This record gives sequence, C-alpha cells and structure tokens, in this order.
Amino acid sequence: MTKSAVLFVMLMTLAAIPAAAQAPAAPEAASVGLSFSDPAMETRARNLQRQLRCLVCQGESIDESNSPLAGDLRRLVREQMMAGKTDAEIQDFLVARYGDFILMKPPVQPNTWLLWLAPFLVLGGAGAVAWVTVKKAAARTT
Repeated sequence: MTKSAVLFVMLMTLAAIPAAAQAPAAPEAASVGLSFSDPAMETRARNLQRQLRCLVCQGESIDESNSPLAGDLRRLVREQMMAGKTDAEIQDFLVARYGDFILMKPPVQPNTWLLWLAPFLVLGGAGAVAWVTVKKAAARTT
C-alpha cells in the first residue's frame, strides 16, 4: 500500500470515531406506547425501570436500553402500574419470571454471596500476591 492510501484509511477511521462514540439516546416512555400524564406516576415508572436490568444488554437498566426486550419490559411495568400494582409486586412478578438477575441490585442471600464477596476476594488475593512479591524482593536484597 502506498503512503497516501494508508493516510486515507487512517483519516477515514478517525472520521468515523465520533459517530461510533455517540451513545444512543435513552428511550422515552412514548416509544413503548404508554406514558403517564401524571408526572408522579411517570417518575415512579422511570425509577422502577432504572432498578431493573436489561437481560440483553446486562450492563444497562431497562430504562436506558434500546433493545426490543427492554421495550417490552418497560411496557409490562407500565401496564402493571396502570393495573394498580405496587413497585414491590411488579418486582416480585419479574423476579419470579426472570430470576434475581433482573434486579440491578440483587438481594444478599446464600445464592448471591459469591457475587457480593467477589470484589473483596479479588482485592484480598491481589494484596496477598503483592505482599508475597514484596517479601521475596526484600529477601533477595538482604
């Protein structure tokens, strides 16, 4: 490849970066076909949707996700709110259907202990490795 061709490819790649880096806009209630005229109900719906994980994206709440499943779950949450269900009843229904994984903050219980303790175990293991490494280095220098 010639230098001009390489330069052209590099410039085209750099030009595409800003477009690829833009995050998609958060989906609005209107996009699921149900929105509340009462601002308090709309706020309640958005808060509840932020507490539920998108099962497709996994790192986003259903409030943020643009996946079709997240749209269906947003619609389901709003339909149940219109039916008069409480936030706890809606969460219980979704947990019964999809498991604790749907919650952005899963409960601390025996089957999730590893999930909650993993960061501390990794940190402790890294600390132990660092301690052993420092002790071996100190023993070599004396």
